[in-house]
Amino acid sequence: METILQKSISKPVRPAGSPRAAVQRAASPAQRYLQLCLLVLAAGAIYPILYLRQVYQTTMLDVFHIDNSQLGYLYSVLGIVFFLCYLPSGWLADRVAPRLLICFSLVGTGVLGLWYSTAPSFHTLLVIFCCWGLTTGLTFWASVLKRVRMIAGAHEQGRFFGMLDGGRGLIEAILATIALALFASATGSGNGEAVGLRHVVYLYSFTCIGLGALMSLFGDSASAQADSTDATAKAGQPGGVLWRDLATLASIPQLWLVAAVVFCGYQIFWATYSFSAYLQQGDLHMSVVAAGTVTTLKLWMRPVGGIGGGWLGDRLSNLRVLIWAIFLAVAGLVGLIVLPAARNMELLGAVVLFIGLMTYAIRGLYWTLLDCCSIPMRITGLAIGLVSLIGYSSDIFLPLVNGWFTEHYAGLLGYQFYFAYVAAIGALGGIAALVLKRMTA
Repeated sequence: METILQKSISKPVRPAGSPRAAVQRAASPAQRYLQLCLLVLAAGAIYPILYLRQVYQTTMLDVFHIDNSQLGYLYSVLGIVFFLCYLPSGWLADRVAPRLLICFSLVGTGVLGLWYSTAPSFHTLLVIFCCWGLTTGLTFWASVLKRVRMIAGAHEQGRFFGMLDGGRGLIEAILATIALALFASATGSGNGEAVGLRHVVYLYSFTCIGLGALMSLFGDSASAQADSTDATAKAGQPGGVLWRDLATLASIPQLWLVAAVVFCGYQIFWATYSFSAYLQQGDLHMSVVAAGTVTTLKLWMRPVGGIGGGWLGDRLSNLRVLIWAIFLAVAGLVGLIVLPAARNMELLGAVVLFIGLMTYAIRGLYWTLLDCCSIPMRITGLAIGLVSLIGYSSDIFLPLVNGWFTEHYAGLLGYQFYFAYVAAIGALGGIAALVLKRMTA
């Protein structure tokens, strides 16, 4: 859900008396960059514990004594909570100091992780995932967005948000590499995969708790005063008519195409969560460590794909680069379907990394398409919320689709059917992007 807000940063320059200006006057450039680094660390550390399945899915099934369908239910519950939190998270961030919400989110996520490490029952796992949806959705991401916008200068928005997204990917890759080394050490010494997974969960849990405690030390009265001033100013402004604004957005056909691109592109990203389990199936039969190594290397593609895709988009065309990235990712998924017959592990690993590169380029570009929609600035946030509700609704049903395929078609075949479905959806997203390109030509 973190990509929901990463491109919604273009706003008119605020006057010198604005809350953002107040924060900037109270902090030197070094202090603001230090705060940005802490936010990057927080964003990079808080989400991986929720998505350990992309590296340790097979181990999770064994340790928690659940099947693929039950794993799908866990992530479907998480998606439902995210879905319900999209709009309230922004409302909460306007009324509570973002620093406090971020600290609460980090500590809460870490404490839930310690509970998670005990390998509880399936029903307890449902509670943990539901609570994770609140600590990482309701109280976290909108708060990070607001804090970054407040500490960034009027001409630093792109730089700060680019560093947030690319830096977050770098932190995730570093932590994943350390986690895999801990897992390999535990299993290599004969302690078993359950102990290895517990060590991985400990790493992420204590990292979140430690960052939450560290960020609590960086409070200042200026930021609290700015938040209060901002909330007071907003309270005194007359609100727009929600239904009229929604009708305005609904009348923009380009916006529906953007929603379709996000909907399809996000499902391509979801397919990457299954790469580790896929590589361990059938004749491929990679070990947990080997498959984890490939999928961890894939995480290193995020800063390359995200920053590189944005750089190319600025110089060529965001829409054109996005179209190429979507169709190349679809081609990569088709490769995963047909290549197992060749039993070439090196080639399969290269395809996984290539898909990761294209996927992160897609994630970094699809929110730039709002520029094609001629949306009034006063309802840009509402437009992002509307597109998010549609585009990220796959968080709810896609885990169930994945679980159904892998349960009803044993071994490699289930993943091939799943990747075929995602490839078809991705192709539809590419077609939607082509139609959008034609409409805006």
